[in-house]
Amino acid sequence: MARLGAAVNVITTGGPAGRGGFTASAVCSVTDEPPTLLVCMNRNATAAPMLKANGNVCVNVVAAGQKEVAMVFAGVTKCTMEERFDAGTWASLATGAPVLQGAVVSFDCQVAEIVEKGTHCVVFAEVAGIRSGSHHEHGLIYFGRDYHPVGKAAD
Repeated sequence: MARLGAAVNVITTGGPAGRGGFTASAVCSVTDEPPTLLVCMNRNATAAPMLKANGNVCVNVVAAGQKEVAMVFAGVTKCTMEERFDAGTWASLATGAPVLQGAVVSFDCQVAEIVEKGTHCVVFAEVAGIRSGSHHEHGLIYFGRDYHPVGKAAD
């Protein structure tokens, strides 16, 4: 699986159960109508109970310059869940889930369904709001167990 490159995303949730988040590369588009994304989350992720209780997620597609944010949310720094949010600047859109400022794009979503499969939960999330970053932002991919910037952004 380390040879399967993918975009780096910081997945966040916010609401009555608190703020939480994790870094994920297993994210993809499911359908345009309604606009729906799929996010794979380890069942044992610290943020899993918060995500399930809050019923929302924001898929923040990380810009190349936000590698440190991705590493913090991946748990590399061993800080608390709330301390993770000291990395980056945050706002919110429709659902209240934290939106990473400067991300390539952020998809603010309501959780439509969660399917448990093996060690992971597959979260189907319907898009409620979108914030696009600068078209000049370069993305970040995870490949070979490391982060790599993506070349020139498309116009």
